[in-house]
Amino acid sequence: MTAEIEKYIEIQNNIDEILKNSPFKMSYIIEKSGIKKPTFFKKLKEKRFTPEELLVISKTIEPKQWRNETKEEILESLKRSEEDFKNGRVHDYKDVMEATRLRLEKYRNENKLL
Repeated sequence: MTAEIEKYIEIQNNIDEILKNSPFKMSYIIEKSGIKKPTFFKKLKEKRFTPEELLVISKTIEPKQWRNETKEEILESLKRSEEDFKNGRVHDYKDVMEATRLRLEKYRNENKLL
């Protein structure tokens, strides 16, 4: 239990750097946190987010890491994957890559990116 508390304190003390190094914009993190912008920045400056607020923030900036799948969930997922493969519910690599390229091109055009 001590290690978890120490980790929490470390996160609380370094939250500004963690958010700065996040791939997400601060406005997105603030929106997802549900905290008003002035309050968010005050809490950030004072490093006094509640554990619940830090949990929401962590789920926002690290959506895959917070979920700890159980062994049973992983095995069930693998079983479903095997069934999909056996039943022909698969996609050709080239088709997936082409669809991805087209989606990216459309996104770039809509957002006037490079």
